[in-house]
This record gives sequence, structure tokens and C-alpha cells, in this order.
Amino acid sequence: MVHLITILRQILLIDVTLERLNRLYPKLIDLTLDRILILLDALDHPELCLPPVIHVAGTNGKGSTIAFLRAIAEAAGMRVHVYTSPHLVRFAERIRISGNIIDEKELNNILIYCEEKNDGLPITFFEITTAAAFYAFANRPADLCLIETGLGGRFDATNIVDNPAVTILTTISFDHKEFLGDTLDVIANNKLGILKPNVPCISASQDPKVQTIIIEKSEALNVPLFIENKNWRVESITDGFRFVMGNNMMILPTPALLGAHQMKNSGLAIAAAQMLTKIITPTPLTIATGLCQVEWSARLQLLKNGSLLELMPIGSELWLDGGHNPSAGQALALFIKENWMDRPLDVIVGMLNTKDSRNFLSPMAPLVRRMKGISILNELNSQTADQICILAQSEGLSATPSTDITTAIIDLTSYSNVGRILICGSLYLAGVVLSENERYC
Repeated sequence: MVHLITILRQILLIDVTLERLNRLYPKLIDLTLDRILILLDALDHPELCLPPVIHVAGTNGKGSTIAFLRAIAEAAGMRVHVYTSPHLVRFAERIRISGNIIDEKELNNILIYCEEKNDGLPITFFEITTAAAFYAFANRPADLCLIETGLGGRFDATNIVDNPAVTILTTISFDHKEFLGDTLDVIANNKLGILKPNVPCISASQDPKVQTIIIEKSEALNVPLFIENKNWRVESITDGFRFVMGNNMMILPTPALLGAHQMKNSGLAIAAAQMLTKIITPTPLTIATGLCQVEWSARLQLLKNGSLLELMPIGSELWLDGGHNPSAGQALALFIKENWMDRPLDVIVGMLNTKDSRNFLSPMAPLVRRMKGISILNELNSQTADQICILAQSEGLSATPSTDITTAIIDLTSYSNVGRILICGSLYLAGVVLSENERYC
């Protein structure tokens, strides 16, 4: 009990520090690296003291690809630092030191130190917390450092790393138009900013226009480029998949993360591991072990216990996914068609007003029996329950609003013995669900 109280106190201290940073620093994202470079200079440049970095950009699948890489590397006995965003329940989730979520007290001390070193200069929340992550990493030994971009690439705060070992481009599609641009080629050029001269890049298969841009940019920078279905590929087989890259072929088990898109993400991770032979020895056994042990919350996650599950009829299922853009909607629809046609599916959806909700919902509309729309708790940019339902109805969904997650589940289960419920539309909503379910996974 004493240990639990100590942890809760530390979390409250971090919350106070983060709230202060949110209040004191501009929320406006001004796409430049000048501010974080000034702070890193004041911190004696921790970004120059990182272990070999794998830098990941793209629209969908960044976090899952990093999860696969971390699992593969740790199966090979490596110590791995990880920086991802956003978090689901606790901010500390964003920073893993040698595989473990950073200690709350240590994180709070580092955040305060970075705030002092910044000395009141303008800086964004993501920039100062990225600097804090790099400072934490530089002061602890590890064999590998996995870094996920925040929004784009070129002017992303993480892009001050100018000598990564490998870069990875996951699928690039429309998202964050307000910051990255409203055309696919503009968005792609922004995300391609992580490419560095002579540094290998592993790319997912892309829209033809995007792929052309990637090839041209890689040639200009002399980047060794390895594109899915051109230089490497994954092929689904019974009880697993085949990975092929050059003369290297491996038969591997189905990844623990579900969906055809996760097979693609695991392929990105495996291909990247092939570029790290001086750092890691990715044997078929360690890769298979990593694929089976990988964990990444709110990506087609089956909730197996908790207070929300107790509201469900016996034998029914409650699933959670944080996908929030049209590509994620398409991936969910494909998974539903291939795996969930055995029983009725109801969905609970909450989304931010900055997202393309209509095109997220459209692919799933013919596959869903009923939908409940909800607002995301404590999120100013959330669509209202009524707004999301109006959009859903325009796509042919039988949608009605609910006040919260618990009410939505109770309403859906009151109609009949429900078969399956999927909660989706936002990683922020996923964090609320995990908190309310009283179980952090």
C-alpha cells in the first residue's frame, strides 16, 4: 500500500509539472527546429550521446513498427530506449529506458531541469518533452534507441538526430493536414525529412505518387532504399507468414498484434533489423520470439478483464483500437471482413474534430450493426456525440449518441445479447477506456 501511495504521489507531481509546461509554453506548432536546438545546447547536447538510432516516420503504424523492433531486439538480449507519442494513460509511457517505462520521480526531475535550462524561452510542449527524453536516454546505457516522429518529419522535434543508423517510413497518407499540408505530395515531402545522406531507409509500399517522391529523394541523398514488394516482402501463409529480402527467406509465426496491416509493420521491423548486423543479430528464432511477445496497447486489443468488461454479457467480446484516420478505417474494415463476420458487431466511436471522421467510418459502415457516438472525456478538440452520429448516419450507420463509455456499453447490450463491441476512433479515447477499465495494459 505504501508503495502504491508513493507511485500515485509521483504521478500527481508529474501531472502538475506537465500542466505548468502546457500553460507556460505556446501550443502553436511553429515548424522549425531552432527552439529545441537552443535547449539541447543548454543541456550539453544529449542527442549526440544516444545509442544507435532508428528513426520512424509515416502516417499509420509507427508505434506498432517500433513495438515489433523493440520486441525483436530485446529477444536478442539488447537494451532498448524507446520514445513514442502520444501516451494512453500515463505520460511516462512515452519514454522507455532500457525497456522499462521511466520512473515517475526521475521523469519529473528531468522535466523540471529542462524547464530551468530553457530559461523561459519560447518552446512547445512536444519540444521540451522530446529534449527531456533525449536527456534521459543519454544518461543511461543502451544498445539501441527507437524514436517515433510526432507529426511530420522535416521539422519534427525528433529530427535533430542527424546520424540515425536506419530510417523507416510506414504508410504515408492523409493526416494532420492543418500542419503538414492538404495534398499527399506535400505531406510526403514533410515526412521524408527524416531521410539522411547514405543512411539506409526501409519503406512500406506507398501510393504511387508517394513512392515516386521517396525514390527521387533517396537518389538525391544517396540513400540505400528498401521498398516493400520491391526489395522485401511479406506473404501470408497458413499459421504465419513468409518474409523475403534478397536471398534471405524466413517462415515466421503470426504476430501477436492482429491484422494484415500488422504483418506489414512486422515486415518493416524485420527489414530494418537486417540493416543492423553490427548491432543486432536478428536470427529467425529471436525474430519469431519477438513477434510472439510483442505488446502494444489499443491496437485491436481484446480487453480480457476490468470493470467495463463486467458490463458485457457472458461470452461476448470488448475490443479497443486507437486508429483515427481513413487508412486506419480501411484496415479495421479489412480485419472485420476477414475475422469478425461470425457474430454481430457494434461500435462505440469518439473522434477529434481535426480528423476525417467521415472517411474513417465509411469503410466500416456496411459491417456494423449499431453505433454509439460519444465525446472524449476532458478533450477540448473532441467532436460532440451528436456531431459524430450525424456523420455516421450520413454513411448509413445506425448511430445514436451516448453520454459516456459505460452508458454506451449498457445501451448496446440492452438491445440483445451482444456479440462483439469495438471502441475506436482515437488514441485519446483509448486512454480514457483503459483508465475507466481500471487496468493498464
